[in-house]
This record gives sequence, C-alpha cells and structure tokens, in this order.
Amino acid sequence: MRTMSPRAHDGRDRPGGRGQRDGGAGRRGGASGGKAAPDADLTAEAGRDSLTDVPGGVRLQKVLAAAGIGSRRHCEELIGEGRVEVDGEIVRRYGARVDPDHQIIKVDGRRIPSRQDLVYLAFNKPAGVLTTMSDDRGRPTISDFLGDRAERLYHVGRLDFDTEGLMLLTNDGDLAHRLAHPRYGVAKTYLADVAGPLPRDLGRRLVTGIELEDGVASADKFRVIDQAGSRALVEITLHEGRKHIVRRLLAEAGHPVSRLVRTQVGPVTLGSLRPGSTRALTTREIGELYAAVGL
Repeated sequence: MRTMSPRAHDGRDRPGGRGQRDGGAGRRGGASGGKAAPDADLTAEAGRDSLTDVPGGVRLQKVLAAAGIGSRRHCEELIGEGRVEVDGEIVRRYGARVDPDHQIIKVDGRRIPSRQDLVYLAFNKPAGVLTTMSDDRGRPTISDFLGDRAERLYHVGRLDFDTEGLMLLTNDGDLAHRLAHPRYGVAKTYLADVAGPLPRDLGRRLVTGIELEDGVASADKFRVIDQAGSRALVEITLHEGRKHIVRRLLAEAGHPVSRLVRTQVGPVTLGSLRPGSTRALTTREIGELYAAVGL
C-alpha cells in the first residue's frame, strides 16, 4: 500500500502573472538610459488617478518589490498597466506614496502582504507534538521547532497530539482568527490510514453526513487512494473544525483511523516539507488565504 506522500508544491507562484521582461517598458529616461528627475516623473503621471499620497509614505513600486512581486522595474510595469490597486483604486503613478502598514494593496485583484513585520509560515507538525507554544508538563510543543524567533506567532487552529501535517503559523492576528473561524469554512484535506476493506458506498455516506453525538458531520470530498488487505489509504476534505472530527467521522462510519496527516489548508499544500520543518508562504499563497476569508 502506498505511503502518505502528498503532492509536491514548488512554492514559486506569485501574483503579477507575467514574468519580468527585458524590454524598456516601464523604464524612464528614453533610449539614452537617462533617468528623469523625480519631480518630472510625478508631473508626467499626474492626473492618472486620484489617490492621495501619504505624507512620508513609501513609493508604491518599492512596496511591491519588498512583498516579492518582482524587481522594481517589473513592478513599475504592473503599475503602468493598471494592475495595481490601493484601497480599491487603480493606481498608475510610479511615484505614488502609500502606507504599507494600513492600506490594502492588490495586484491583479489579489491582496499582497505589504507589512514587513508580518510572518506567514507553513509547518509540518510531527506526531506526538502538542499544538501549543508551551506545556507545564514538559511535553514537546510546536515552539520547540521554531527556533529563537522574535515574533509572537499564532497557530491557526489545532491538530491532535497524534495527528501530523500542515499547520499555518503567523503573527497576522486578523488572518489567523478568520482562518480558524467556522464562519469562513476554509477547507482542509487529510490523508488517513484506516481499517478496511471499504464498502463502495462509504464516500456517499460521508458526503451525505453521519450523525455524531454533537450533530451531523459530513465530508466535502472523499476518495480512496489505495487498498491492501485490511488497510486502506483515503483522502478526505472537509471544512469543519470540531475536535477530532476526522477521526470521529471515520470511526463512526466503521473505519477507525490509525494514522492521520493533514496535507492542505485552503490553497496551501504540505508538499515535500519535512516533519518538524517550516517554510515561508509565497506571496501568492498569502494572497489566496486573504481572499478565502474576505480580507
């Protein structure tokens, strides 16, 4: 029977859509390569939008580049093509000054992480680790794997002590709260090693709903990955967040779980991330998480 090996995720996607170009689009100063004075640039671009510059703010293309969208020249091209919004308004001025800590900036309709003090991580939690930052009984916790980080990170939701796989960690309190709140119904996908053999109607029963002691629970999607003798590997997706929900649901259906790995939260996949390791989320993944919870 196959082992639990989620699909790899290359993590290279980012908003902006187009790759950087070698041509002169977005380069100021003409064929000679001379650079126009800043005042001339702002005058030439005046009237192309009505966004009010923030006194002492940061130039928009610098904010985009710092967020990982691309080089400043590429970011200027995106601005000139009308693909950048600030607080819902398309901005076409290269020199527009914005406040990245308080204004919402989007590229191609997807919000970008403009605040430089915010951290967004994917973490592969091993089994036998508590989903907490400390434990008075000295048991392993997720903080043991984070090193000496200056930021105070929140874990988005929880995984059971014996459950492995993807967790999201961030110091973006608004995003963490919404991702964990059942109102927003962010889907989560798991691989489960369960007792077999499996009846043909198991998927239908799980999607239709099964009565538990605290109400009906149901899966959004279900598929069998592999079966071998008395064991089976299945993939189940659901948006519920009740305690032990996957284990309880499958046990009630007659197929108790012996091993459980979460492989995806919303648009973020576990991929080839090793147990106990972290990686920074891509700009694209962060933007898709914002979109999933309406931020």
